Amino acid sequence: MTRTHQHTSHQGEKAHHLDHGHGGQAEILDLDAEVLAEHVASITAWLPLTGEPRQIVDLGCGTGAGTFALLERFPDAHVTAVDTSAGHLQLLREKACARGAEDRVRTVQADLDAHHWPDLGTPDLVWASASMHHMARPDRALANVHDLLSHDGLFAVVELAGFPRFLPAGAPEGRPGLEERAHAATDSFHAEHVPHRGADWGPLLTAAGFTVTDRRAISVDIQGERSETIGRYAHGTLQRIRGVAAPVLSPEDLIALDELLDTGSPNSVLHRDDLAVRTERTVWAARRQRRA
Repeated sequence: MTRTHQHTSHQGEKAHHLDHGHGGQAEILDLDAEVLAEHVASITAWLPLTGEPRQIVDLGCGTGAGTFALLERFPDAHVTAVDTSAGHLQLLREKACARGAEDRVRTVQADLDAHHWPDLGTPDLVWASASMHHMARPDRALANVHDLLSHDGLFAVVELAGFPRFLPAGAPEGRPGLEERAHAATDSFHAEHVPHRGADWGPLLTAAGFTVTDRRAISVDIQGERSETIGRYAHGTLQRIRGVAAPVLSPEDLIALDELLDTGSPNSVLHRDDLAVRTERTVWAARRQRRA
């Protein structure tokens, strides 16, 4: 598998069930975009397009990681950025203005679980990164994308296996395996509340009338060394994981996790120089099936 980098853009981050207010969500989305920018650029470069897209829809755009990568990759394109969060969309608009790209971005606040979507045009490319698994009715959402997409358009679905891992094997001292146990607790939670996370979207796309033209599995492994940004990214992610894992973890594990999260502790993840970002992503590229 290719070693590269990945971002996540979330439909209001709602399906992570680790929310601590829109400010906290926006911060982790921005850190995610900064740390993993090279990866999303590699995916946009890989997309099996038949021509340069002029109209793009970014479903579940978050604060704009995918939107701005797409604008950079396709300099003649306009992006309609769709999210449930008004706060995220406001931040995205502010970023667009700061980059001088406000005339190339349209924001639409919408619940993608709604039966009827607002008018999103007829895009040549629909991009959905870490947003489809949020849907309560993915079959209906996929049908909406099918109806939305232009005749020769491409639908790119980017999905995550789970939250990134950061700590080396054997860490933290005294509670090795803590990170895996915390992830196991969140995986159990999400299996109940977010059943489509980790799904194979190939059969779902086919059932919705798409032909999957390509699929790419990606291994992400970014060495953090003394990266302050990766430290903050690890801190924000582990803080959100704690919100779900705390009731399941042992008292000893919870104490060790809280020490990693204690910004005043010398053992905080903010002060570690041995962090890495490790995760898995899968990308599906699909087109509307041609009818006889």
